[in-house]
Formats: sequence, structure tokens, C-alpha cells
Amino acid sequence: MRFRDRVDAAKHLAASLEHLRSTRPLVLAIPRGGVPLGAEIARQLRGDLDLVFAHKIGAPGNPELALGAVSSDGEIIVDDRAQEFGFHPEDVRAAGEAELIRLRARAARMRRGPGIDPRSRVVIVVDDGAATGSTLVAALRCIARRKPARLVAAVPIASIEAHRLLFAYADEVVALLVPRTMQAVGEFYDDFPQVLDETVAALLSRSELKSTTFESPRASRGAEGSAQL
Repeated sequence: MRFRDRVDAAKHLAASLEHLRSTRPLVLAIPRGGVPLGAEIARQLRGDLDLVFAHKIGAPGNPELALGAVSSDGEIIVDDRAQEFGFHPEDVRAAGEAELIRLRARAARMRRGPGIDPRSRVVIVVDDGAATGSTLVAALRCIARRKPARLVAAVPIASIEAHRLLFAYADEVVALLVPRTMQAVGEFYDDFPQVLDETVAALLSRSELKSTTFESPRASRGAEGSAQL
């Protein structure tokens, strides 16, 4: 199975999430690649759309190799496999601090208000794929701290390792493809262009909903935490 593009993947994913339509779910997309999917899923399920900010920590010289992830509320997650690749956890955390600055700057550009409170809502966290799962885990942990009623992870493609990992952080995991081998998320799409900030803004504007990051009081004071998978 392959997908034409992100919207095609979202339509297939929405069909697998149809059982949540009656809850009017809150769909939280991870910018930027997850936003075209989140917009379509929210439309199909008649839910609300907003953003949750998380980003992988890429290896020096090989940014596609995820060594961990960071979320906008300040948590830095170091993947256990970082040491297997020859990177010390403290170096990964230092890279995470730099990524956090960039992530919060991106969130500030896209922020348009206090955001939709996920508390007591059925929340679907969406991305366009999960290779290591680190970014999605960071997003799930960020939202879990806001006490949703139910937390769902939804991706069109997940590696076997990522798929297993996600069950520890979500009440439900929906992944359409879990291939035996996976080099990159984009290999399962015919058309997989980079999603621009302008595209994100247009999709949010079209949904007539506010976009923001969800930040805890701890994060607003500038404190940062760390956790290791």
C-alpha cells in the first residue's frame, strides 16, 4: 500500500478513526508534515483542529537520523539508541536545547491565542509517519500532562519499533502500515513535498480555528525537563 500524498493518507486514516466521530475529537497535528493530515481528519470526523509542537533531534551531519525529540513544553527525550549510534546522551540533550529554541520560535510564529484545551477531550495526535516514534512520543507526553479523556496516536506509517513504542504513551494507536523494513516515511508516498509554514497557516485559517502550542505553567517559566525512553 502506498499513498498519493498526505491528504490521501489522511482520508484512509480518517476511515480508521470513524468510531471517534461521535466524540467530536480534538485533532492535534504535529507541524509541519502532520498538519495536512490533521486538517483532513478533523474535517472528516467533524472535530476541532489545533497544533502540538514537537520535533526530532537529528544527528549531526545526518538530520534524518533521530536521536530523540523535544516538545514545546520543554521536555527533551533521548532515544536509547543514541548511544548505539555513538552519541552521548548529554550531547543529545545539548542538541535538544538548541532545537527547543527553534521549536518555540516556530510556535510563536504560528500561535494565535491560548489554543484549544485538551483537558477531558478525546484527543487524536497526528503526524505523517513515525520512523523512530520519538517525535510522536514527545507530543503524546506533552498532551498527556493536560489530562485528556482519551489519547489516540494516529499515523499512516510506523516502523515496527515505533508502533510498539507508541502503545506505552497512548490509549489507542492507529497505524495503517507497519512495514517490516522502513528507511524513511517519504518512501511510502508518491508525492511528499516539504510543508511550508504558509501552508500550515492557510490550513488553520481555512478551518477557522486558532492555532497554538500547549505550554504548561512550568514551561512558561522557562523551566525545562528531560526524560529518557
